[in-house]
Amino acid sequence: MGLLGRGDIAAFDELYDRYGGRLLRYFHRMLGRDEEKAQDFLQDIFLRIVERPELFSPDRRFSTWIFSVAHNMCKNEYRRAMVRQSVDIDLDDIPLEGGEIIEEIDREQFLKMLSLELDTLDDDRRTTFILRHQEGLSIREISEIVGCPEGTVKSRLFNTARKLAERLDRFNPHSSTIDYEQTR
Repeated sequence: MGLLGRGDIAAFDELYDRYGGRLLRYFHRMLGRDEEKAQDFLQDIFLRIVERPELFSPDRRFSTWIFSVAHNMCKNEYRRAMVRQSVDIDLDDIPLEGGEIIEEIDREQFLKMLSLELDTLDDDRRTTFILRHQEGLSIREISEIVGCPEGTVKSRLFNTARKLAERLDRFNPHSSTIDYEQTR
């Protein structure tokens, strides 16, 4: 970011290469899988970076900072829209052979149901879940992004996982119910 602030185009290219795809996936998922809106948000976030590089604080990790900006952009969009669209996971065309077809159909059904269940969650829980399980961010990073204590992030993740496991229990091949007290 320091180099970008001094007008280094290569620095911008590097940041875009590192974070463009991840941010696009995040926006895509958080904005109702609207590809056009996700692209617009991606362009907007990088335009903000170019126009105001001084907003970045060097004492923070860039990934945490950029996802905080993205999170706030989505929250602002929710406020403007006040209505979320239904989200559905579309799997890429995957070449299948023989026995893989059944497994892929099960996987596709599970992912569709997971997507629908994620849509029933409030924005904070859905964001926390996606940042952890899609983006692979740490509890500390998520805490900084969403602006709440690490304990709250852990609690949201635990409760969200429990709720999803209950609602998606039919996809669990090992048991029809899960004893959450034993998993603590």
